[in-house]
Amino acid sequence: MQALRAISLHSLLRVLWLFQSKVLSAGAEHVIDDAVGDLLLLMDSSGSILPYEFTGLKEFVVDLLKPFTIGPKDVQIGFVQVSDDPVVEFEFDMYTSNPAMQWALLNMKQKLGDTNTGKALMHAKDTMFTAKAGGRPDVPKVLVWLTDGVSSDDISKPIQLLKDLGVTVFIVSTGRGNYIELKAAASKPTESRLYYVDTDDMYVIMEELRNEILEIIRVRKLRALDITASSFRLLWPRLLSGNTGYYLIEYSPDTDSHQKKSWKTVTADETSVVLRQLLPETTYKVKLTPMNSNHNKHLATQVTTLEEETSPQVVLISESQPRSFHVSWAPTPASVASYEVLYGILPGGETNLLTVSGDQNTTVVDGLEPNTTYLVTVSAMYQSGRTEALSAKACTQHVSDEDYKLKLINISPTGMAALWDPARGKVLHYSVRCPRQRNSLSPDNQSTNSFCAPKYQSCQNG
Repeated sequence: MQALRAISLHSLLRVLWLFQSKVLSAGAEHVIDDAVGDLLLLMDSSGSILPYEFTGLKEFVVDLLKPFTIGPKDVQIGFVQVSDDPVVEFEFDMYTSNPAMQWALLNMKQKLGDTNTGKALMHAKDTMFTAKAGGRPDVPKVLVWLTDGVSSDDISKPIQLLKDLGVTVFIVSTGRGNYIELKAAASKPTESRLYYVDTDDMYVIMEELRNEILEIIRVRKLRALDITASSFRLLWPRLLSGNTGYYLIEYSPDTDSHQKKSWKTVTADETSVVLRQLLPETTYKVKLTPMNSNHNKHLATQVTTLEEETSPQVVLISESQPRSFHVSWAPTPASVASYEVLYGILPGGETNLLTVSGDQNTTVVDGLEPNTTYLVTVSAMYQSGRTEALSAKACTQHVSDEDYKLKLINISPTGMAALWDPARGKVLHYSVRCPRQRNSLSPDNQSTNSFCAPKYQSCQNG
């Protein structure tokens, strides 16, 4: 009866945990966006793990990682399953969003087999914390090993080699295992790096484990993100607790010591702010000071705004020919990586794209239809990733009469027939002009006494 009560209690706690996880995933849990590091999960997938335990471990990992911002400038996640041979589920640079990674984790299949953890740890040391696997040399490295406490091979050597690389090792054991072996494997201080917990009770350690990981990978400096020509976002670690105090942000151009400083205040629970209405291509000195009785240190940084990004101010069409024209534009800022020239027949014709180097301001568009109106759009592709564009209309010239090889046949005193090559493209109509000359028309005089020419729909550049 007592065992049944224990199982019932575990089930109830499990339901409550899952319910809490769903609520948090709906947006109640804060997002951690001030951490940078490579975090590798090493999870036992051998036959010693029961299927329901394997499912519980996957859900635990998903909820543990849920608040982290995933990406090449934030936290990168790698995952290796332990079995007869190590199985790499994904390397550090595989996922750049949390939802995609969560889906991959929840859909993993258990590998079964033996628990060769030492082999998996050595594989992690040799291949995972490398540039080839997306590892970054200048960020903190963390390994979280989830195990039932049993390994079929030696772990001491690969663990030490990982520590020599600067990897902080956390161990979560769901079984009794060898306490002395696991204590030696975990990084110091052991009391905050080694956790013993039943699979059904893992929610108890989740927040503590996450906070301990954050102690290693959380950025302890003032950072600038989303930099534009007139603004940037400041990000800093949480320095004030509760609602006590506030942050004072002071900033001014570094080049002008006489210019008055600007300042801004934010509440104690904020860790980010956007500074706006700044000068382009200007270096700003920024200082953040926590204002309360317990903090007297400040964080400082320098941020340079980008060159002002504007669309081309002028797009000119010149040297129009029946099948080509020149496109020119201005200005050409140094911060433009390339230009894209998109052109298509109006209205609603198929479009074509030309890519031009950022140091050029003209190109020839050819292979066009004669006597046709085109819409031309020049887009400046800035190095920052932004795009600015300007459009203009262009018209190709009609093909000359000689090119169409006008022929007069069946000439008689009262009439004639005119033949010409068909025009390419969309033609609304043809009209034929035959003004009478002084001399009368006769079969022997076919070329000079009359002027006959097909006339096509005309268009003008604009």
